[in-house]
Amino acid sequence: MTDILVLGAGYTGVTAAIRVAVRTRRVGGRVRLVNASPRFTQRLRLHQTAAGQRPATRPLSEVVAGTGIELVEGRVTGLDVERREARLADGRVLGYDKLIYALGAVTDASVPGVAEHAYVYDDHAAAVRLAERLDELTAAPMPRTDGLTAGTQATPTPGTGTVVVAGGGLTGVESATEIAEAHPGLRVILLTRGRPGAMMGERARAHLDAALERLGVEVRTGVDITKVLPDGVEQAGGELIHADATLWTAGTRGLPLAEESGLTVDERGRIVVDPALRSVSHPDVYAVGDAAAVTQPYGVLHGTCQGGIPTGLHAADSLAATLRGKAPRAFRFGYVHQPVSLGRKDAVIQFTRPDDSPRRGHLKGRLAVAYKETVSSSPMPTFWLLKHGLVPVRAFALTAGRG
Repeated sequence: MTDILVLGAGYTGVTAAIRVAVRTRRVGGRVRLVNASPRFTQRLRLHQTAAGQRPATRPLSEVVAGTGIELVEGRVTGLDVERREARLADGRVLGYDKLIYALGAVTDASVPGVAEHAYVYDDHAAAVRLAERLDELTAAPMPRTDGLTAGTQATPTPGTGTVVVAGGGLTGVESATEIAEAHPGLRVILLTRGRPGAMMGERARAHLDAALERLGVEVRTGVDITKVLPDGVEQAGGELIHADATLWTAGTRGLPLAEESGLTVDERGRIVVDPALRSVSHPDVYAVGDAAAVTQPYGVLHGTCQGGIPTGLHAADSLAATLRGKAPRAFRFGYVHQPVSLGRKDAVIQFTRPDDSPRRGHLKGRLAVAYKETVSSSPMPTFWLLKHGLVPVRAFALTAGRG
């Protein structure tokens, strides 16, 4: 019996756990999946949750039913890679022979005030807290002001308030448009250093810009935020921008747990892995998804389900091959698309080359909405197929979307 411990039950962790359970049944694999919550969180839909929607959730027991996986509910607080043990918050210690580290990433809170005053998307509960705050702003009279500098405020207007979204990546764009559409009385400001959707082609980016304008999102580029305050943000030049709620989407990093355990990590705290997705310092540890620094010929993979789910599959296959006495293959991945929703009624899909640079082709409008919803809904049926050994690794390049 080989004890295989999978830490984290997001998209990549569940994928890895199901795959390795199926692939190691005949060689005595025992798989335990550890997660802080008993429910599966759809991170692709957290911006919808923040805007006040309630996407369907499922218990993890249902997601992994029939696989033989043992679920362990608990938050991982320590990892001893020399003794091969994971410690949980309640004091339990779980030993392992092989570990798949799929704990993902958390918000980069290196800017002062982010941890104390900003809303983030680190888990479902955090998105719900933002939704509750937005409901408060919509329901209660709020004074409108253009800044935190001296001056009198306008007469309170029912259902008004200012929401600042910091970060012009796809998560920031999706959040700003979703909030603006769901709460039309709120003033939504998107702050970014560069242009929103900068990685897209010209035509797709033009559609994205038009959607932001149509929904009334105020876009301010060239902004370098130096501090988040209880009621706003401070820019590099000292200018203050008022906010009744600040959502921080400007970057992520790996959990401190990996570095503290002695695993080799990169500058963003992600576990550095070899071509088989094993830790370069501790080969009994496999790292996947946002928690791993995976190098390809065009660079290091960035945090998306599009690239993360295939890493979960490949790590499981590498581990299974090792248990069979075979040499694991090198991981290879190429991007396919950049799907981004623009509220519930609009979206844009930029098709890409393997290195994530834009191709000429793109979708927009209702067709893009249908495409994006197909992408966002694909994990559940894909998990079912995985249980029956029906999904090859490369299929995920077409079904997985942005994380």
